Amino acid sequence: MNELISILKNTRRHLMSGVSHMIPFVVGGGILLALSVVLYGQGAVPDATTHPFLYELFNIGAKGFSLMVPIMAAYIAFSIADRAAIAPAAIGAAVGDAMGAGFLGGLVAGFLGGIVVYYLKKIKLPKSLKSLLSIIIIPVVGTFIVAGTMQWVIGVPIATATLFLTNYLASLSSGSIVILASVMGCMIAFDMGGPVNKVAYTFAIMSVSTGNYNVAGISAVCVAIPSLAVGVATFIAPKKFREEEKEAGKAGFLMGLVGVTEGAIPFAAADPLKVIPANMIGTAIGGSVAALMGVTTSVAWGGIIVLPASTNILGFLLALAVGSAVAAILIVSFKKEVAEENDEDDEDEIELEIEYI
Repeated sequence: MNELISILKNTRRHLMSGVSHMIPFVVGGGILLALSVVLYGQGAVPDATTHPFLYELFNIGAKGFSLMVPIMAAYIAFSIADRAAIAPAAIGAAVGDAMGAGFLGGLVAGFLGGIVVYYLKKIKLPKSLKSLLSIIIIPVVGTFIVAGTMQWVIGVPIATATLFLTNYLASLSSGSIVILASVMGCMIAFDMGGPVNKVAYTFAIMSVSTGNYNVAGISAVCVAIPSLAVGVATFIAPKKFREEEKEAGKAGFLMGLVGVTEGAIPFAAADPLKVIPANMIGTAIGGSVAALMGVTTSVAWGGIIVLPASTNILGFLLALAVGSAVAAILIVSFKKEVAEENDEDDEDEIELEIEYI
């Protein structure tokens, strides 16, 4: 039990291991994806027939994005239990991601994979069978436990929650547009590409297909805010972010401009209790401003790339600016300087050593 407490005491260290290895995938994939959308100029996935190069470029970026959650999980687990934990966590995260669990599912897979492998490594075997532990037992048993948990335990609640949230948004659409905008903003910023985000975005797509462009306008503003906010936050308070986070912030800002929410994931994964609430509040406010200003758009995308297909462009930009500013200010106010955070981590480790010697 003391060993498990020790692992959990070092949660931030494990998170940063995952985030630091994930950032190149977010930046590389995100910039290429964003570039393809910008060059296409229509606020949508490039058409494979008319623009094959841009379509392929988009797919390259999307593949980079598809790797970021498994990579994050793998290196969270690596921080806990070394190399043996990489495969079970990565495979588990990939299974969860395919089911729509998003980066929050990746966090679960990373910690579960690390903890499971940590204890599997303690199995005592005869000397003649010891090599089986690292070659067969840990990869097979560890992967089965982690991926099985994502498949059969996490999957059912995700499906149930998705249905509930879809029905909830549908019920709100007949009432106040501002309340709907606030709820959509919170959902979009909560898991940034995960199941909750996808419900809100899918609802926006369905609204476009039925000619309800108000909901699409709200979504277009909201999907851009989390990434823009982290980019602004790293610019106005650089001392509160590590070097790799500052670089990720620049890439995140560019992603936000073209409506890619996932640019904020490295920051949310590294500091979820501070970044996620800040982004939810800012995005809800930005969405509400868009609703009050009557912003509409006829395409199911987001960011400034959809301005040509939008009405009340000034209102769109105002909502984007207000939401991003609020979220960025909250992120900066919630976070401490990097040196202070490191000191707190050191204090936790010292307390742990004294307590459990």
